[in-house]
Amino acid sequence: MKQISSIQNPIIKNLVQLQEKSKVRKNTGTFIIEGRREVSLALIGNFKIQTVLFCSDYISEHEIVTLIKDSQTISLIEITKEVYQKLAYRDTTEGLIAVAENKSNQLSNLNLRENPLILIAESPEKPGNIGALLRTADAANIDAVIIANPKSDLYNPNVIRSSVGCVFTNQIAMASSDEVIAFLKTKKIDIYSAILQEAQPYYTQNFKQASAIVVGTEATGLSEIWRNESKQNIIIPMEGAIDSMNVSVAAAILLFEAKRQRDYSK
Repeated sequence: MKQISSIQNPIIKNLVQLQEKSKVRKNTGTFIIEGRREVSLALIGNFKIQTVLFCSDYISEHEIVTLIKDSQTISLIEITKEVYQKLAYRDTTEGLIAVAENKSNQLSNLNLRENPLILIAESPEKPGNIGALLRTADAANIDAVIIANPKSDLYNPNVIRSSVGCVFTNQIAMASSDEVIAFLKTKKIDIYSAILQEAQPYYTQNFKQASAIVVGTEATGLSEIWRNESKQNIIIPMEGAIDSMNVSVAAAILLFEAKRQRDYSK
C-alpha cells in the first residue's frame, strides 16, 4: 500500500487543486469526498471511487477495508496527519478522503416511476442552499431533483458538506429551464411554480398525480418561463413582516404537503 508523508507530493498538490477549483473537477471528471458517512453513501449510490486516502491517527486500515468491502478496484493510500490536515475541508475530522468520478446528470438518465414527485430548483447559486435542498429531497424520498439553469458546481465541497451526503442519495439532473420544461411535458408531469403573484395557496392543489414543484432563488424568485408554463402557480401564505423564506424551507413545506396527500390516498 502506498504511503505519503509530504504535502509537497504531486498527488497531494493535485488533490488540493481538485478540492479548490471547479475547473479542475470539470476537466478531470472527478471530485473529493470527505467523511465516512459521505463515502458510504457514495458507494451505495454507485459512484465509482478511484482512491481512498486515510490517516491512521483517526481511522484504521481495517475500518477502511470494512467500509469499502468488495470494491477491489479502489486504491488505498495511507497519509500522515500533516497531509490529511492539508487536504481536509471540514472542521470535524474522520481521517478519510476519497476521490470519486462524476456521474452524468442528464435528464435522459433519470429513472422515473409512473407517478413521480420531482423538485426543481431554478438557478440556485449558494452551495449551502443546494445542499439543504438535497437534504429536503432525501427526507421526503422524492423521485428526483432537477437543477434548472445551474449556477454552481454540483460537486463543490460545500454542496457535499451541506447536503451531508444527500448529493449521492438523490437522482439529480441539470439542464436549462427550456430543456426541463420540454422534458416535463413529454413525461406529462404537471408543473407547480412557487411564486408570489397570481398564485393559489399550495394546500388547495392536488399533487397526487405526476407533479414537479418548482422553486426559485430567494433574491429573484422564478423566471417568467416557469410562471407561464405551470399548471398552477402556488404560494405559501405568510403572516409576518416579510414575504420570503429560505428556499429549502419553502421546498420542504411544499414537498411534504404533496407527500401527505399521496400517503393519505393510499
